Amino acid sequence: MSSPASAARGSVAASSGAAPDPYMPGAGTNAYRVERYELDLDYRVASNRLSGRAVLHGVACVPTSAIVLDLVGLRATKVQLNGRAARFSQRAEQLVVSTPASLQADEPFTLDIRYGGSPAPRRGLWGEVGWEELTDGVLVAGQPNGAPSWFPCNDHPRDKASYKFTVTTEANYRAVCNGVLQSRTTRSSRETWVYEQAEPMPAYLATVQIGRYGLLELDAGRSLAQVPQSVAVSPALADQARAGLALQPAMMRTFSSCFGPYPFAGYTVVVTEDELEIPLEAQGLSILGPNHLAADWESQRLIAHELSHQWFGNSLTAASWQDIWLHEGFACYAEWIWSEEAGVMSVAARAGAAWRGLKAGAQDLLVGDPGPEHMFDDRVYKRGALAVHAVRMAVGDLAFFALLQEWTATHRHGSVSTHDFIMAVDRATAIDTEALLHPWLYEELLPPLPAG
Repeated sequence: MSSPASAARGSVAASSGAAPDPYMPGAGTNAYRVERYELDLDYRVASNRLSGRAVLHGVACVPTSAIVLDLVGLRATKVQLNGRAARFSQRAEQLVVSTPASLQADEPFTLDIRYGGSPAPRRGLWGEVGWEELTDGVLVAGQPNGAPSWFPCNDHPRDKASYKFTVTTEANYRAVCNGVLQSRTTRSSRETWVYEQAEPMPAYLATVQIGRYGLLELDAGRSLAQVPQSVAVSPALADQARAGLALQPAMMRTFSSCFGPYPFAGYTVVVTEDELEIPLEAQGLSILGPNHLAADWESQRLIAHELSHQWFGNSLTAASWQDIWLHEGFACYAEWIWSEEAGVMSVAARAGAAWRGLKAGAQDLLVGDPGPEHMFDDRVYKRGALAVHAVRMAVGDLAFFALLQEWTATHRHGSVSTHDFIMAVDRATAIDTEALLHPWLYEELLPPLPAG
């Protein structure tokens, strides 16, 4: 069982999201919020050299005499605050901009930062995250704290903003970013790609992928709302990608039916030429290696998992990392839903198999507050999915799927907590949701398999 201290730390009445996030005490702040980033990047693939300009439109949340941003491995060369040169310093993993006079609460500001260097992933508890060189190109995987490896930001999951990306690189490469492609221009041997990400997103979900990619469209078929689905892939892997992703439009139909309308303008899958250890998701897109394109269940569940994160993780983003089960538990449950829809194995069978696996292993983790070292522990995924399944068994299918659609609609493009989910279930059903979910989320001992 959990200790009293752990149980208090993991109370269902989740914290209000004090910043910095307790799981990442060196990242993010609640002193201000960023409403929009405009990133202008010039990148040389062969030399891994990045020259950047970041314009941040923000609003102070409390009186402050300095604006502290996260920036790792790159050097700022010039900073302007509201159009005037500003004093700044870099220390450890932060860029500190002094304000001539204290900013007051609700006061808007604009930062214009020139910076550059040779970007590299940052190393931490979760391995290497952020900007990473491929054999021939670039991959950016920002979860959970990799965004500062390529632009200055307020790296807190609760701080969601719109983005404009302008990426210039060699003309025989394609740059793929979040959002909708606005323009593509060629000048001499350089090509510039401009994307607009209108829906707000946290910095960790921002991405740029660079490679010798062509673009192919997947036939959306009868997909609800005809969501455009494209694949950025090298010509050599195009046939493999089309075959491996053949079921993705059906996944989109299934998830749109279960979870509500797809929350973004389109969905892009980037297939790298390098094999990847795991697939990755960013807002509006996912990144797969060629090793994730097989027809077997293991590959197909990963494709379904990353797609489902567009609802759970990207549109609805945990306000604090302790609630990451709201991303991974729901995405794992989406795998089970697709498994049943595809005729592979029923949800009940998947739940039973997951429960037996958890029963046979260590029971020493609070899924609702796993600690930073265990944020991505498989038990957060599986036991989180079983918590979702417990709600379904308690309320029945009709109420359950109505609840999920209400959940995603109410908090569309926003931040959520476990407490928010508890309240949502309470409003929609007659069950005692806290009593139901507390053992799954905040006790170490595994509850009985949900029946129904």
